[in-house]
Amino acid sequence: MAAQWHRLLEDDGDIVDPETVRAAYAQPRLRQLFPGVSHGVVFFSRCTGSPAAQVGGQVYPRHEGRIRVRGPLGVGTLGEVDTLDEAFALVVGSLPEGCGPAVPGDANEVRRRQGG
Repeated sequence: MAAQWHRLLEDDGDIVDPETVRAAYAQPRLRQLFPGVSHGVVFFSRCTGSPAAQVGGQVYPRHEGRIRVRGPLGVGTLGEVDTLDEAFALVVGSLPEGCGPAVPGDANEVRRRQGG
């Protein structure tokens, strides 16, 4: 997990806006999760493998000055905000109780550890 954070923090903008990753990393609860990026969208998983067990939501690249934050699958939009700090605060606020740290393995491993 630390290696993934390091890779994203060291990225020069090819994968994701570095400012976005730094803002996510500034949130202690998000640092416990496995960060992912797809098409510039930042998301978080409770596991290090695929398929992921996404939680919290996704932060989309800035569009027309605003940042859109979508909730976990099936929740819809959590909000549109002006700053990355506000965006990641929305993600943290939507994390389930007791979420983290991410576990090695995939979503099946997360379910197994939860007794399901």
